[in-house]
Amino acid sequence: MLYEGVLRKMQTEMGSPIQYYMLFENDFLNVNQVLDKSLQINFIKFQCLNCGEDRPIYRQGFCKSCFYETAAAGEWIMRPELSTAHLDKEDRDLEYEKKVQLQPHIVYLANSSNIKVGVTRKTQVPTRWIDQGAHEAIEIVEVPNRYLAGITEVALKDHLSDKTNWRKMLTNDVKDENLVEWRNKLRSYIPEEATDYYIDNNTETHLEFPVLRYPEKVKSLSLNKNPNYTGVLKGIKGQYLIFEDNTVFNIRGSEGYYVGLGVN
Repeated sequence: MLYEGVLRKMQTEMGSPIQYYMLFENDFLNVNQVLDKSLQINFIKFQCLNCGEDRPIYRQGFCKSCFYETAAAGEWIMRPELSTAHLDKEDRDLEYEKKVQLQPHIVYLANSSNIKVGVTRKTQVPTRWIDQGAHEAIEIVEVPNRYLAGITEVALKDHLSDKTNWRKMLTNDVKDENLVEWRNKLRSYIPEEATDYYIDNNTETHLEFPVLRYPEKVKSLSLNKNPNYTGVLKGIKGQYLIFEDNTVFNIRGSEGYYVGLGVN
Protein backbone atom coordinates (compact mmCIF):
# COMPACT_ATOMS: atom_id res chain seq x y z
CA MET A 1 0.00 0.00 0.00
CA LEU A 2 1.43 3.38 -0.99
CA TYR A 3 0.84 6.82 0.50
CA GLU A 4 2.37 10.13 -0.52
CA GLY A 5 2.26 13.62 0.92
CA VAL A 6 3.79 16.21 3.21
CA LEU A 7 4.44 15.18 6.80
CA ARG A 8 2.49 16.98 9.48
CA LYS A 9 2.03 16.29 13.17
CA MET A 10 0.09 13.04 13.56
CA GLN A 11 -3.54 13.49 14.60
CA THR A 12 -4.55 11.51 17.67
CA GLU A 13 -7.66 10.10 19.30
CA MET A 14 -7.82 9.23 23.00
CA GLY A 15 -8.34 5.52 23.60
CA SER A 16 -6.80 2.36 25.07
CA PRO A 17 -4.44 2.58 23.35
CA ILE A 18 -4.31 6.03 21.73
CA GLN A 19 -5.08 5.99 18.00
CA TYR A 20 -2.70 7.76 15.59
CA TYR A 21 -3.44 9.06 12.10
CA MET A 22 -1.22 10.49 9.36
CA LEU A 23 -3.27 12.87 7.21
CA PHE A 24 -2.37 13.58 3.59
CA GLU A 25 -4.08 15.78 1.03
CA ASN A 26 -6.29 13.03 -0.38
CA ASP A 27 -5.77 10.14 2.01
CA PHE A 28 -5.05 9.13 5.60
CA LEU A 29 -3.34 6.26 7.40
CA ASN A 30 -4.30 4.81 10.78
CA VAL A 31 -0.74 4.21 11.94
CA ASN A 32 -1.81 1.71 14.63
CA GLN A 33 -2.73 -0.69 11.82
CA VAL A 34 0.88 -0.66 10.61
CA LEU A 35 2.25 -2.09 13.88
CA ASP A 36 4.37 -5.20 13.25
CA LYS A 37 4.46 -4.39 9.52
CA SER A 38 7.28 -3.12 7.35
CA LEU A 39 7.14 0.64 6.73
CA GLN A 40 9.21 2.24 3.98
CA ILE A 41 9.86 5.99 4.14
CA ASN A 42 11.24 7.77 1.07
CA PHE A 43 12.03 11.47 1.09
CA ILE A 44 10.90 13.14 -2.15
CA LYS A 45 11.13 16.92 -1.63
CA PHE A 46 10.46 19.75 0.78
CA GLN A 47 7.09 21.48 1.02
CA CYS A 48 6.99 24.46 3.40
CA LEU A 49 3.79 24.39 5.46
CA ASN A 50 3.27 28.10 4.82
CA CYS A 51 4.29 28.92 1.23
CA GLY A 52 4.21 25.35 -0.14
CA GLU A 53 7.51 25.86 -1.97
CA ASP A 54 10.23 23.22 -2.28
CA ARG A 55 12.68 25.01 0.00
CA PRO A 56 14.78 23.44 2.79
CA ILE A 57 12.83 23.28 6.04
CA TYR A 58 14.30 25.55 8.69
CA ARG A 59 12.12 25.04 11.79
CA GLN A 60 8.58 23.94 12.69
CA GLY A 61 7.81 22.84 9.13
CA PHE A 62 8.61 26.27 7.63
CA CYS A 63 11.32 27.41 5.22
CA LYS A 64 13.65 30.04 6.66
CA SER A 65 11.90 33.11 5.21
CA CYS A 66 8.44 31.91 6.30
CA PHE A 67 9.70 31.03 9.78
CA TYR A 68 10.69 34.66 10.31
CA GLU A 69 7.56 36.07 8.68
CA THR A 70 4.51 33.93 9.45
CA ALA A 71 2.45 34.68 12.55
CA ALA A 72 2.29 30.94 13.24
CA ALA A 73 5.99 30.96 14.17
CA GLY A 74 6.12 34.02 16.41
CA GLU A 75 8.40 33.77 19.46
CA TRP A 76 5.33 33.73 21.74
CA ILE A 77 4.51 30.23 20.40
CA MET A 78 7.50 28.76 22.24
CA ARG A 79 7.54 31.42 24.97
CA PRO A 80 3.91 32.15 25.95
CA GLU A 81 4.98 34.81 28.43
CA LEU A 82 5.85 37.03 25.43
CA SER A 83 2.20 37.10 24.30
CA THR A 84 0.87 40.65 23.82
CA ALA A 85 -2.54 40.27 22.15
CA HIS A 86 -4.27 40.99 25.49
CA LEU A 87 -2.63 44.45 25.30
CA ASP A 88 -3.89 44.90 21.73
CA LYS A 89 -0.23 44.87 20.67
CA GLU A 90 0.80 43.16 17.45
CA ASP A 91 3.82 40.89 16.98
CA ARG A 92 3.30 39.83 13.34
CA ASP A 93 -0.47 39.61 12.76
CA LEU A 94 -2.72 40.89 15.54
CA GLU A 95 -5.87 39.22 14.21
CA TYR A 96 -4.20 35.80 14.22
CA GLU A 97 -2.54 36.43 17.58
CA LYS A 98 -5.84 37.44 19.20
CA LYS A 99 -7.49 34.31 17.84
CA VAL A 100 -4.84 32.05 19.36
CA GLN A 101 -3.78 33.93 22.48
CA LEU A 102 -7.14 35.23 23.73
CA GLN A 103 -8.74 31.90 24.56
CA PRO A 104 -8.63 29.62 27.62
CA HIS A 105 -5.18 28.12 28.27
CA ILE A 106 -4.11 25.35 30.63
CA VAL A 107 -0.92 25.16 32.67
CA TYR A 108 -0.28 21.50 33.41
CA LEU A 109 2.12 18.94 34.83
CA ALA A 110 3.02 16.03 32.59
CA ASN A 111 5.20 13.00 33.32
CA SER A 112 6.92 11.63 30.24
CA SER A 113 10.59 11.26 31.24
CA ASN A 114 10.27 13.37 34.37
CA ILE A 115 7.70 15.80 35.70
CA LYS A 116 7.58 18.94 33.58
CA VAL A 117 5.39 22.01 33.47
CA GLY A 118 3.80 23.11 30.22
CA VAL A 119 1.22 25.36 28.57
CA THR A 120 -1.44 24.54 26.00
CA ARG A 121 -4.72 25.88 24.73
CA LYS A 122 -7.66 24.23 26.52
CA THR A 123 -8.84 22.82 23.17
CA GLN A 124 -5.52 20.92 22.93
CA VAL A 125 -6.10 18.80 26.07
CA PRO A 126 -5.25 15.88 26.03
CA THR A 127 -3.65 16.19 22.56
CA ARG A 128 -0.67 18.14 23.90
CA TRP A 129 0.03 15.47 26.53
CA ILE A 130 -0.14 12.72 23.92
CA ASP A 131 2.27 14.61 21.65
CA GLN A 132 4.78 14.80 24.50
CA GLY A 133 4.58 11.09 25.24
CA ALA A 134 3.31 11.69 28.79
CA HIS A 135 1.89 8.62 30.51
CA GLU A 136 0.18 10.81 33.13
CA ALA A 137 -0.75 14.48 33.38
CA ILE A 138 -2.82 16.93 35.43
CA GLU A 139 -4.08 20.50 34.98
CA ILE A 140 -2.97 23.16 37.46
CA VAL A 141 -4.63 26.38 36.28
CA GLU A 142 -7.06 27.39 33.56
CA VAL A 143 -6.57 31.03 32.57
CA PRO A 144 -8.34 33.21 29.98
CA ASN A 145 -5.28 34.02 27.83
CA ARG A 146 -1.85 32.80 26.80
CA TYR A 147 0.07 35.52 28.61
CA LEU A 148 -1.24 34.49 32.05
CA ALA A 149 -0.41 30.87 31.28
CA GLY A 150 3.08 31.91 30.21
CA ILE A 151 3.95 33.85 33.35
CA THR A 152 2.61 30.98 35.45
CA GLU A 153 4.81 28.50 33.58
CA VAL A 154 7.86 30.75 34.04
CA ALA A 155 7.21 30.94 37.80
CA LEU A 156 6.85 27.16 38.12
CA LYS A 157 9.94 26.45 35.98
CA ASP A 158 12.04 27.60 38.92
CA HIS A 159 10.87 24.50 40.78
CA LEU A 160 10.77 21.80 38.10
CA SER A 161 11.74 21.26 34.46
CA ASP A 162 9.94 22.44 31.33
CA LYS A 163 11.83 19.95 29.11
CA THR A 164 11.26 16.31 28.17
CA ASN A 165 14.18 13.89 27.90
CA TRP A 166 13.00 12.25 24.68
CA ARG A 167 15.43 9.32 24.96
CA LYS A 168 14.09 8.36 28.41
CA MET A 169 10.53 8.82 27.17
CA LEU A 170 11.09 6.51 24.19
CA THR A 171 12.84 3.77 26.18
CA ASN A 172 10.04 4.01 28.76
CA ASP A 173 12.57 4.76 31.50
CA VAL A 174 9.90 6.46 33.60
CA LYS A 175 8.35 6.17 37.03
CA ASP A 176 4.90 7.07 38.26
CA GLU A 177 4.52 10.21 40.36
CA ASN A 178 1.69 11.55 42.48
CA LEU A 179 0.77 14.55 40.36
CA VAL A 180 -1.99 15.67 42.74
CA GLU A 181 0.64 16.07 45.47
CA TRP A 182 2.93 17.93 43.05
CA ARG A 183 0.09 20.24 42.00
CA ASN A 184 -0.72 21.06 45.63
CA LYS A 185 2.96 21.60 46.45
CA LEU A 186 3.38 24.08 43.58
CA ARG A 187 0.27 26.11 44.37
CA SER A 188 2.11 28.70 46.46
CA TYR A 189 4.42 29.53 43.53
CA ILE A 190 1.62 30.53 41.15
CA PRO A 191 1.79 34.29 40.33
CA GLU A 192 -0.78 36.46 42.05
CA GLU A 193 -2.48 37.30 38.72
CA ALA A 194 -3.28 33.60 38.19
CA THR A 195 -4.10 32.37 41.71
CA ASP A 196 -7.86 32.71 41.19
CA TYR A 197 -7.64 30.22 38.31
CA TYR A 198 -6.08 27.37 40.30
CA ILE A 199 -7.78 23.98 39.85
CA ASP A 200 -7.91 21.91 43.03
CA ASN A 201 -10.53 19.21 42.45
CA ASN A 202 -9.19 17.22 39.50
CA THR A 203 -7.31 13.93 39.21
CA GLU A 204 -4.56 12.60 36.98
CA THR A 205 -5.21 11.62 33.37
CA HIS A 206 -3.48 8.38 32.35
CA LEU A 207 -2.45 7.68 28.77
CA GLU A 208 -1.73 4.36 27.07
CA PHE A 209 0.45 4.32 23.96
CA PRO A 210 0.41 1.67 21.20
CA VAL A 211 3.87 0.19 21.76
CA LEU A 212 4.62 -3.51 21.27
CA ARG A 213 8.26 -3.21 22.30
CA TYR A 214 10.33 -0.31 23.61
CA PRO A 215 13.91 0.12 22.36
CA GLU A 216 16.80 -0.40 24.78
CA LYS A 217 18.57 2.61 23.32
CA VAL A 218 17.47 4.81 20.48
CA LYS A 219 19.00 6.05 17.24
CA SER A 220 17.25 8.89 15.49
CA LEU A 221 16.32 8.83 11.80
CA SER A 222 17.11 12.02 9.88
CA LEU A 223 15.76 12.19 6.33
CA ASN A 224 18.52 14.68 5.51
CA LYS A 225 21.14 12.01 6.21
CA ASN A 226 19.11 8.92 5.31
CA PRO A 227 16.40 9.79 2.75
CA ASN A 228 15.30 6.15 2.29
CA TYR A 229 14.54 3.94 5.27
CA THR A 230 12.69 0.67 5.80
CA GLY A 231 11.90 -0.90 9.17
CA VAL A 232 9.32 -2.91 11.10
CA LEU A 233 7.11 -0.60 13.18
CA LYS A 234 6.97 -1.62 16.84
CA GLY A 235 5.35 1.38 18.49
CA ILE A 236 4.12 4.96 18.46
CA LYS A 237 4.72 7.31 21.37
CA GLY A 238 4.56 11.07 21.48
CA GLN A 239 5.07 12.03 17.85
CA TYR A 240 7.66 9.29 17.31
CA LEU A 241 7.56 6.06 15.32
CA ILE A 242 9.57 3.29 17.00
CA PHE A 243 11.12 0.56 14.84
CA GLU A 244 12.41 -2.96 15.52
CA ASP A 245 16.05 -1.96 14.93
CA ASN A 246 15.85 0.76 17.66
CA THR A 247 15.47 3.52 15.07
CA VAL A 248 13.02 6.26 16.06
CA PHE A 249 11.51 8.83 13.70
CA ASN A 250 10.15 12.15 14.92
CA ILE A 251 7.17 12.97 12.68
CA ARG A 252 6.66 16.42 14.17
CA GLY A 253 10.35 17.20 13.80
CA SER A 254 10.03 16.29 10.10
CA GLU A 255 7.02 18.46 9.25
CA GLY A 256 7.35 19.97 5.78
CA TYR A 257 9.11 16.91 4.34
CA TYR A 258 7.19 15.44 1.41
CA VAL A 259 7.53 11.64 1.48
CA GLY A 260 6.33 8.41 -0.01
CA LEU A 261 5.24 5.70 2.46
CA GLY A 262 5.05 2.03 1.62
CA VAL A 263 3.36 -0.51 3.91
CA ASN A 264 4.04 -4.24 3.54
